[in-house]
Amino acid sequence: MCLGVPGKVLSIEGMEASVDFFGVNRKVRLDIVDEPVVPGDYILNHVGFAIRRIPDEEVEETLKLFRELLATQEDSQDFMAADVRGEIAGTAEGKQS
Repeated sequence: MCLGVPGKVLSIEGMEASVDFFGVNRKVRLDIVDEPVVPGDYILNHVGFAIRRIPDEEVEETLKLFRELLATQEDSQDFMAADVRGEIAGTAEGKQS
């Protein structure tokens, strides 16, 4: 299963953004995002690429759903939660900010 993970854009330099994913800061490419983003926007990230800017009216509900997923025990059999954790941990591996 492949999931995108929401994150808040902290800064942008060229086609790369520093993004906060629930307290984990990672670099994300902006080459294929569906519309321009600016610091403060939320994006949906998949394997190190912003694939969608999350509209302002959808941010809170999206973050709420992901917080619920991340609240499950790490050793549970919740494969979706494990996939989200893996996506956060693996985003642009080795390019932490």
